[in-house]
Amino acid sequence: MKKKEVEKYDFSRKPKRASALWMWIARTFVISYRMRGIKAEINRVNMDGLKPPYLLLATHASEMDFCLEYKAILPYKRVNNVVAIDAIRDIGDWLMRTLGCISKRKFVRDYDLIRNMRHCVKNYGDIVCIYPEARYSLDGCASFVPPSVGKLCKLLGIPVVVLNMQGTYIIGPQWNKTRQPCPQRATIEQIVTADEVKTLSADVINDRILKAFERDDFKYQFENGIENNYENRAHGLHSILYQCPHCKKEFEMYSEGTRLWCNSCGKSWQMTNLGRLKAEEGETEFEHIPDWFKWERENVKAEVRSGKYRYEGEVEVHTLPNAKAFEHHGKGKLVQTADGTILEGNIYGKPTRIEWKAAELESVHVEYDYPFFKRWKNRHHFLGDCVDISTNDDSFWLHPATQRDQLTKLSIATEEIHFLALEKLKQDKE
Repeated sequence: MKKKEVEKYDFSRKPKRASALWMWIARTFVISYRMRGIKAEINRVNMDGLKPPYLLLATHASEMDFCLEYKAILPYKRVNNVVAIDAIRDIGDWLMRTLGCISKRKFVRDYDLIRNMRHCVKNYGDIVCIYPEARYSLDGCASFVPPSVGKLCKLLGIPVVVLNMQGTYIIGPQWNKTRQPCPQRATIEQIVTADEVKTLSADVINDRILKAFERDDFKYQFENGIENNYENRAHGLHSILYQCPHCKKEFEMYSEGTRLWCNSCGKSWQMTNLGRLKAEEGETEFEHIPDWFKWERENVKAEVRSGKYRYEGEVEVHTLPNAKAFEHHGKGKLVQTADGTILEGNIYGKPTRIEWKAAELESVHVEYDYPFFKRWKNRHHFLGDCVDISTNDDSFWLHPATQRDQLTKLSIATEEIHFLALEKLKQDKE
């Protein structure tokens, strides 16, 4: 039976100016509540005399980022935030638009987004904020930032400010979403002035952005002696540390309480209350968690460049065509190689094949234990671990049905495949 066509989200709609009343309500009853008991230090650099409009580029590690953002932009209280369509669905389209949000899909070229950001700059004169990493950091360090961000800065023609936040990852990493109190620190810095944005090249601006985005939350925690005594602080850590450095086996890692172990060789580690790893026996291969993550990335990079990398697996397919509800389409097949990524399935009632070329798909969004509300059921339902890959008019949320802990490697591989494709294109032009 053919599935009824669903309404697609209209990204061309002009965003609203953030409502002063609803911004006050959000600050008073939501942000203040979420920031309860949390110390937050704001450092301001080159911000003297700067007034909106300006472009705010913020780092991304957890939901706490938005709370810290609203605190950092004071005394100004109005901001147009660029927000992913799944967040619009979570909160509600009417409320998010009332708060001045601009909706987009992750990792797609979106000309409506540029037009809407320019509309806000020209007509409202407020702060326009975007999280260019477009997903929460997996290891507490800087994630992929598209080189097109420098061009965006040139197009908008307004000062560029970076908000670099520390501690928002430790308080609730995506692999362990339980709130774990941690003091927050943010640096809000003007990195490109109004005059410079006219004269500097997009590449130079992008270099400044990348430098300003550098961070390491585990280093921040350790160097500042921030103790995390949560008894389940290592739960879910295997989601990002999926490969054993002792036996090199993938997807046999497990975690519980404060412990991480490999089910293949039996090697195990404890996660200390300062966020470090210590082997229960023998050598501690990686004491610093981001170092383990970087080692995994190097392994994936080598696999991609050797031509050996291939992922093929059955997935549960959900789509998010609008900001109302997910649509379920049953089983599909996801294939990823150095040539690109392919999804096949029976979507919206017809056989469908979607291909993302390696040079086009910059990165993907992954979620661990992702929850959502089904439209037809008034209860909480977990979609589980899933990867989100978008086209211009739909988002495909894919849950690996027969394989565990594939998401992090899929995410890393997508970026490494893209980097390799860009290198080849550059070589072909030379």
